[in-house]
Amino acid sequence: MVFSVISNKHVRMVLLSFCLFFCQLSSAFAAESVIIKAVGTWGYFTNYQKHEGPFWNERVAQVTDKQIVSEITPQTELDLQGIEIMRLVKQGVFDFAFGLPGYVSPESAIFEGADLSSLTQDIDVQRQVSESYFPTLSQAFKEKYNAQLMTLYPFPSQMIWCKSLVSGIHDLKGKRIRVYLETLSDFVEGVGATPVNAPYKEVPDALLNGSIDCAITGTMSAYTTQLYEIAPYGFKLRVGWGLAFGAMNMDKWNLLDKPLQTTLQNEMNKLTDEMWRETATEDEVALACLSTGPCSLGEIGNMTLVEPLAADLAIRDKVARDVILPRWVKRCGPECTANWNRTVGKVLDLRASIKPE
Repeated sequence: MVFSVISNKHVRMVLLSFCLFFCQLSSAFAAESVIIKAVGTWGYFTNYQKHEGPFWNERVAQVTDKQIVSEITPQTELDLQGIEIMRLVKQGVFDFAFGLPGYVSPESAIFEGADLSSLTQDIDVQRQVSESYFPTLSQAFKEKYNAQLMTLYPFPSQMIWCKSLVSGIHDLKGKRIRVYLETLSDFVEGVGATPVNAPYKEVPDALLNGSIDCAITGTMSAYTTQLYEIAPYGFKLRVGWGLAFGAMNMDKWNLLDKPLQTTLQNEMNKLTDEMWRETATEDEVALACLSTGPCSLGEIGNMTLVEPLAADLAIRDKVARDVILPRWVKRCGPECTANWNRTVGKVLDLRASIKPE
């Protein structure tokens, strides 16, 4: 995977985008408030609109009586791709960021461990996986980014959306499929398809011009961005969760006194619970809206949705065991693997190891 280079010009542009608001805010509140500059995920997805945005724009000031004053801007408004965001948090350009493992996994494969493709099918199990791996990720964020990990939360299920009918996993062979994580690339290659790494904003054009045949994204994002107009076929094979994180620059965290730290973490814990609860129901709502309804969100997509058969699920499980997990072990190394076996592996009753040649 190619690393993004953060140019000084790019950093200056990001700083300028915040300058007006936060310079004014600083003069008004500097004497009694801590100011938090936050960056969110995609502004057009419900996670940002319903949770990330209101938390930093409204809730934090309310619960701290304006001892913390904050504002969040989605990465889509800052023209950021994602991979540079935690590096900017480390540099202090941002104080807090929500993001995906794909933003940080190029730094270390350890960040992939809680959302390896196809290993977890049930959201309650996925939460157990996340909680078991939280201490590992917390330490990794401190070491790599000087950041305090405050939350892990899921986006809706990641499924496969195509321009032509996919009646089973065998129909994916030979197709070019959009991915955004290396572990999803492993799944795609494991079923005989070609992964194409692309940011979501490029997906519609890529489908239209034929550079990809299918895209992996979440159920709700497929609906809210009207993907059904371009890719009218959905294969309901869960290949991931889009597990996301929220992390704060450690220097900024240490500026908060203990009561403020406790308040902020408690509120973040409440937000985390809200997002897990909502994600548990969003799949059902989104899939109904994508197909023939009823849809409480708006128009129906009339998408053709195909349920995977038992044979498809068996192939998926084999790919997970024989391709996805062994490839990740090679990327992560022995110590990382041993830790995963003690944590996630124990929850899933799986043991990660290199597959014999």
